[in-house]
Amino acid sequence: RDAADLGAMRELGLPFWLAGGTGSPEALRAAREQGAAGIQVGTAFAYADESGFTPEIKRQVLQDLAAERLGIFTDPRASPTGFPLKLVQAAGLSEPDEPRERICDLGYLRSAARRADGRIVYRCAAAPVDDFVAAGGTAEQTEGRKCLCNGLAAAIGMAQVRRDGGVELPLVTSGDSLLELSAVAQGRSAYSARDVLDYLLRDHATTSGEGVPVT
Repeated sequence: RDAADLGAMRELGLPFWLAGGTGSPEALRAAREQGAAGIQVGTAFAYADESGFTPEIKRQVLQDLAAERLGIFTDPRASPTGFPLKLVQAAGLSEPDEPRERICDLGYLRSAARRADGRIVYRCAAAPVDDFVAAGGTAEQTEGRKCLCNGLAAAIGMAQVRRDGGVELPLVTSGDSLLELSAVAQGRSAYSARDVLDYLLRDHATTSGEGVPVT
């Protein structure tokens, strides 16, 4: 893991924010003590009423969180980009090993590649295996890959409906801090962005001139 040199950051004399596992009052206080202007928080706001996740997903995740049956799986193969992806494991959501139709009809993650014949093509490792191989890839590169374009779109209520009537299942991603969200949710099946701010700033005195150091 990379460790930021905060001393070097302070010497620049410019404001900076800390992110990644910083969504708590303690992390905010520590960030300010180290000279940061504030923190950047994602996970806590992702399940608030105002976020883009479907209400069903937010409700299910919060219910499973309260019941202590929520999990996060770091899948090293799911993303066709090659980067590890943290998938939320909750009732009704796509399980890491659940088979999904191989399809590439949105194409947001396609990348350019040069075939053996010199032709430039665009391909995605989550596409049908034959298509990917025809574009110069190998079958091994497709193993375990999932269509993030469709899975993530389904998570915000834009799931595509297939000709056979099947509906794309959502892929929900979150950082490990999701498992620590109980302090915000407090057993509720819903909460607001205001609740998140109240939680983060509970130990932080602000003035009208200082502003809120949370983004």
